[in-house]
Amino acid sequence: MTDMERRGRATEAFFGRRKGKALREHQAETLNSLLPAFLIDLSAAPPEPLTSLFPAPVEKLRLEIGFGGGEHLIHRALERPSTGFVGVEPFVNSMQKLLSRIGETGARNIRVYNDDATQLLDWLPDASVDQIDLLYPDPWPKRKHWKRRFVSKTNLDRFHRVLKPGALFCFASDIDTYVNWTLLKCRDHGGFDWMADNAADWLTPYEGWPSTRYEAKARREGRSSAYLTFRKI
Repeated sequence: MTDMERRGRATEAFFGRRKGKALREHQAETLNSLLPAFLIDLSAAPPEPLTSLFPAPVEKLRLEIGFGGGEHLIHRALERPSTGFVGVEPFVNSMQKLLSRIGETGARNIRVYNDDATQLLDWLPDASVDQIDLLYPDPWPKRKHWKRRFVSKTNLDRFHRVLKPGALFCFASDIDTYVNWTLLKCRDHGGFDWMADNAADWLTPYEGWPSTRYEAKARREGRSSAYLTFRKI
């Protein structure tokens, strides 16, 4: 990585903390023992075909950026064993939770990356991903921090490059300003078609949607969610 790229990365601080409370001994053991087996190594070239990242045969590839507690990712992976799932999450405690669930369920169609999602996006080949999920990302609510929101012209360019023709970008949030922000950014980008005909299309959760703890918190605090789906054009 060049000095210019490093400076660029420093300005793309899309996530906050890397660690929460200290892991218990058995949690740290789970993380240390399982992470190497599931972690994508960006120092190596992407395999050909990319689906060979997974030990079991898969037909499609889906990327979830910022999987939080991993509830959605593990649910989808078990629901769709013929799809390979790549989850990105820099937060150590969240990574440990997901790996623990992988160990419990035996899911073989998951791979992870534990750093900046833009690094993984830049590593992925052109037109290699069938769907990108960005679910309840950090809204960075203060105006001075809006530049840190993950949805941006630059990242939409990244999405557009790695998504297959007609592939989907799904975005969910309970923060109205971020929902509007995403609609405007995708409209202005020009490479994404918002797949909505009426209000029910963005107010209804995705098919098979498992409620997450973030969504439950939003409900308790009186906020409703929007579920946006865009198709690459």
